[in-house]
Amino acid sequence: MSLTGALSAATSGLRAQGAQLGAIGENIANATTVAYKTREVDFRSLVTGGSTRSGLSSGGVLFSTRQSLTSQGLVEATDSSTDLAINGKGFFVVSDDPNALPTAYNYSRNGTFRPDADGLLRNSEGYYLMGQRTDDLGNVLALNPYDISSVEPVNVGAVAGTAVATANASFDVNVPADAVVGDSFINSIQINDSLGVAHIINTTWTKTAVDEWTLTYDDPINATTGLVSGNLETAAPLPGPPPVIQRDIVVTFNGDGSLQGTVPVVPQWSITNWTSGASDQVVAVDLGTAGETDGLTHFAANTLTPDLEIFFIDQDGIQFGPLAGVDVDGNGIVTAFFENGVRIPIYQVPIATFPNPNGLIQVNGSIYDENVNAGALNLRNPTEGQAGELISSAIELSLTDTSREFNKMIVSQQAYSSAAQVVSTADEMFDELIAAVR
Repeated sequence: MSLTGALSAATSGLRAQGAQLGAIGENIANATTVAYKTREVDFRSLVTGGSTRSGLSSGGVLFSTRQSLTSQGLVEATDSSTDLAINGKGFFVVSDDPNALPTAYNYSRNGTFRPDADGLLRNSEGYYLMGQRTDDLGNVLALNPYDISSVEPVNVGAVAGTAVATANASFDVNVPADAVVGDSFINSIQINDSLGVAHIINTTWTKTAVDEWTLTYDDPINATTGLVSGNLETAAPLPGPPPVIQRDIVVTFNGDGSLQGTVPVVPQWSITNWTSGASDQVVAVDLGTAGETDGLTHFAANTLTPDLEIFFIDQDGIQFGPLAGVDVDGNGIVTAFFENGVRIPIYQVPIATFPNPNGLIQVNGSIYDENVNAGALNLRNPTEGQAGELISSAIELSLTDTSREFNKMIVSQQAYSSAAQVVSTADEMFDELIAAVR
């Protein structure tokens, strides 16, 4: 081995150990970075073709850096329902521009997502989470959910509030059999229109025969502009213009107190022209089953002043409730929940997988881009294939092991010092050679 060979080999060692020290510094600096994958330096011997039994032609060392994107970091729970972690080999689809085309999408495992001022979920690196819109049952609306063009920024601010219009009302009430013909009683039920506005429907129960009653419904708030009706009209307008048209339901009972039937057979309220501006609606009225006592009944009250005995009066409408928050389940379903108790799925978060994730190109931090070495993108639901499990209210921790990095630093420092000593020694020997020539 010549002096120039020794100098060349030692210099390559300095470069290699410098790269190693740089990787160690980067790893330590990112010890608390979410989903950070440690950078490793691989070394291999450089041997030239000039080595023989009688002499050695020095080579040196070659090095290359890599990140193992398939290595799983520990998952730590957080107190944010929009923090997400992937336990597997998949990636979130993200973009630094909410209006970006699919060709500009990136991929990341940094799941520190929070709503920004516009309600878009954005991680700590400023990248927006992409998801697929769903219907109210959580089914993806896109015709091809495996196509990258099916995703869009997840916007939890697009749903400000929700309400459920009343579609069904049910009565479990005993009307007093010992009331006299002509007696009437009044009770009320609150229902909700399509805007979630509550309205009071008054029910007047009038005994018209021994086993027959008439139920009349009206909305006192809406009396001047709208109708609350069944299917049997009576000419009984209220005084004062404009009148409310009252509609009746005739109810008959059997001698044993059970319900005999109603006219109309399928009672309902048809409501138009809500004062709130809500859509017209039809409410099915459940008064029980003919021949049964599972709804209206007709038993004696056995009191001096017979009255209605109300067990329950129920309806399925829900008043308007503003958005209270969102959460994400293990299937990637983003659900909005409201102060009125309603929960509605709004998005599904897909997971991107690649045949060779380590072939992705690092763009910035934990943001990566597609590359031919990574293979073709596959968009999957959580737990499908190699997508991995999606964990909400959690983040993936950095892979950095500081103890290991410090140990590597000591070894690298010693190797660097040794290579530097070789350079220094070779330099001194060159000086001696030059002095001898002179």
